[in-house]
Amino acid sequence: MDRFISLADRLSAWVGKAFAWAIMVMTFGTGYEVFVRYVLNAPTSWSFDVSYIMYGTLFMMGGAYTLSRDGHVRGDFLYRLWQPRTQAKIEFVLYFLFFFPGILALIFAGWKYAERSWRFGEVSVNSPAGIPIFQFKTVIVAAGVLLLIQGIAQVMRCIICMRTGEWVRARDDVEETEKRLIEEHEREVLLHGSEAIDVPDRDDDNRPTGAPR
Repeated sequence: MDRFISLADRLSAWVGKAFAWAIMVMTFGTGYEVFVRYVLNAPTSWSFDVSYIMYGTLFMMGGAYTLSRDGHVRGDFLYRLWQPRTQAKIEFVLYFLFFFPGILALIFAGWKYAERSWRFGEVSVNSPAGIPIFQFKTVIVAAGVLLLIQGIAQVMRCIICMRTGEWVRARDDVEETEKRLIEEHEREVLLHGSEAIDVPDRDDDNRPTGAPR
């Protein structure tokens, strides 16, 4: 199970980070539209399509990566008070009651939706540019398959936690800027506040300097 979990995490991370570049495309398209519309008075016919296509693609293809990092929204006002084994039991049941039926419905419905779009050669109706969008409908199916694979890995995490009482966490690879800034602020308060204390220096790996690796 550990091997499958690691494989699913790596796959989700690779896909999520690859499609994160859609942000750059969306930003360029929107920025270009603002410039030509308000400075050159020559709006484009394709910018709106690019923005919503890129955003939708990023949203869908980043779902499995977010799931692997436990980043989806959870009403945890009760969940966080439970012991890990209790959390795992509840999650195990809910995955089969809600997650897998929803993901399978997404895959099968998305397949029909994408197949029909490819057959008709669907283009966008939101602008006169007539941008082809049938290829992007396939993203629905791809995102569903990735979520299904990651969901299986999450169920395996639940099984391991029910046995050991500890969650198998994904490897940390990114950190929110806000969290880093808060930690740096707290460190400054400890070092230079009215009740300053000695705090060990830390290197880039967030380990005390000189600590064993």
